[in-house]
Amino acid sequence: QVQLVESGGGLVQPGGSLRLSCAASGSISRIYVMGWYRQAPGKQRELVAVIANDGRTSYADSVKGRFTISGDNDNAKKTANLQMSSLRPEDTAVYHCQAITHGAGPYWGQGTQVTVSS
Repeated sequence: QVQLVESGGGLVQPGGSLRLSCAASGSISRIYVMGWYRQAPGKQRELVAVIANDGRTSYADSVKGRFTISGDNDNAKKTANLQMSSLRPEDTAVYHCQAITHGAGPYWGQGTQVTVSS
């Protein structure tokens, strides 16, 4: 089992920045990919960014150049951080952390609200 706890959401003005953090606990050695997804009201959940154990990353086209995913990857600590810059109102959503493991999951965090508004 893997547990994910997100933090760092909040209210920010357009053009501002926020940093989201996701900390994994439990069977973290089985995680090989972590990522961030988001779900806006009335819309499907969508991929924002993912990072693999080897450091490779992938981003949704809508956030390329504005968001950066990073993480700690060792047997004692597994995190996925999302640095968000140049935020737009359309980035408003509940952001969820995801972990993909060998043999189980995926696992999801409870989500953190990001609101971009003046």
